[in-house]
Amino acid sequence: MAFSSDNVRVFLAVLDSGSFSAAARQLGRVPSAVSMTIAQLEAELDLTLFDRSTREPRPTAVARALEPQARQLARQLRQLQAHAQQMHQGLEQRLTLAIAPELLSAPWSQPLAVLAAEFPSLDVEVLSAPQADALRMLYAGEANLALVFERPGTDERESFQEVGQEILVAVMSPSHPEARGRQNRWRLEDLVDVRQIAVAGRDRHAADPRVLVARQIWRTDSHLATLSLVQAGLGWAYLPQRLVEPLVASGQLAEVRFGNMSNQLRLWVDVVWQNDRPLGLGAKRFVELMQAT
Repeated sequence: MAFSSDNVRVFLAVLDSGSFSAAARQLGRVPSAVSMTIAQLEAELDLTLFDRSTREPRPTAVARALEPQARQLARQLRQLQAHAQQMHQGLEQRLTLAIAPELLSAPWSQPLAVLAAEFPSLDVEVLSAPQADALRMLYAGEANLALVFERPGTDERESFQEVGQEILVAVMSPSHPEARGRQNRWRLEDLVDVRQIAVAGRDRHAADPRVLVARQIWRTDSHLATLSLVQAGLGWAYLPQRLVEPLVASGQLAEVRFGNMSNQLRLWVDVVWQNDRPLGLGAKRFVELMQAT
């Protein structure tokens, strides 16, 4: 059989890196070994995968045609390996959970209480970071799970379980200059020119466009910092309904009600993990408990 887990890995490394030498560095091999693996694969397939007439090998149309299935096979092999490892995996020493700040008021602590009762020796670490930063921590292996909002697109590194939804409400201080005289008669487009306070990560390009509306945006890494700035009359924000309800009821905050649409964003909430990193017993149980909440 021409294709194997090893030569598929080498084939994709050359495609991704652009040269045999770069692929060798990526794989921790010598360039001659990479070149020989590709040559042997071409001989067994009786196909030319890379044009060697230039300084660096260029993938042929055949290589590009095979690429999607090769990537799918590589993903399936990683998942198979992860599944096999899971079968022998015991309880991890520590479970690290990264949570988007807007979800700190979501019902995740009760599942941890059940988990602690079932696995008393399990150490748990809960970290809060803007969503993009929480996902980066996940990909870097600094967190086992991330509790985040649904992502606009998909990432092949991720597996996830939908565990509920959260409502974000547009609010501002009653003392904000723009709040006077409007009597909550807003249109969403009216807020484009009003400063917005947003919880956002360091990567400005990773922010969720559904949440960012205004031209001028002040960014924080905490929902409490955002709340403080909004209460000071420095801008408006989308904040968790659970957090702002008591403040709205007491008159400390006012909902920004729109005449042309709802002022609420209903976003699905996911628990996310890397699909090529096997989950320990604690992480798998937490996902189950969150799903049942």
